[in-house]
Amino acid sequence: MIRGLIFDLDGVLVSTETNHFHAWKAIADEFNIPFTEKENEEMKGLSRTDSLKKLLTLGKQSLSQLKFNEILALKNEIYLKSIEKINQENLLPGVLEFIKEKAKKDYLLAVGSSSRNAHFILKRTKLFQYFKCIVDGNMVKKPKPDPEVFINASIGLNLSPNECLVFEDAQSGVTAAKKGGFNVIGVGNIKIKESCDFFIKNMGEFNLTSYEKSI
Repeated sequence: MIRGLIFDLDGVLVSTETNHFHAWKAIADEFNIPFTEKENEEMKGLSRTDSLKKLLTLGKQSLSQLKFNEILALKNEIYLKSIEKINQENLLPGVLEFIKEKAKKDYLLAVGSSSRNAHFILKRTKLFQYFKCIVDGNMVKKPKPDPEVFINASIGLNLSPNECLVFEDAQSGVTAAKKGGFNVIGVGNIKIKESCDFFIKNMGEFNLTSYEKSI
């Protein structure tokens, strides 16, 4: 029986992918590293640290730890500036209705995200109140594709993985959830369709009751 719902943030609940892309593009341009939507797609779901490592590998460059940390901070500064005015209009289709409905029906809700800005975004979009547990990039030692973020979220809900569903839009997140023993609903990103247990275009088209009857 499904009692808990665990959501990735970017690309599942809220649309901030363009903000991330432009922030990383600005960093890439500083180092003359070619960076397109294709490279950005490969960084989906990764922590900020792992994303920068991937970018530097792409450009065959290396940095001192001090400079590396400075660039991480700069990327976050660019990103935060771009989301200063984020609000409920940035929620993806069907999200607000789905979250409200499931909260009323006593499902336990959690966020499991690599983002270090999850609390800020959830408060700005007025979703914060609906989640019993929020596990973000500040709270895990091993980022996705390690399952730690989702396992910690299920522990926060006091549920086992087989009592939860994970909603993800990135392959690293799908891999993390599968490693942790969770069933995964893929959202929006057609490239992960084959690796998920079920795929939807957006939260508005997901019928949890029908899904539970099918498993």
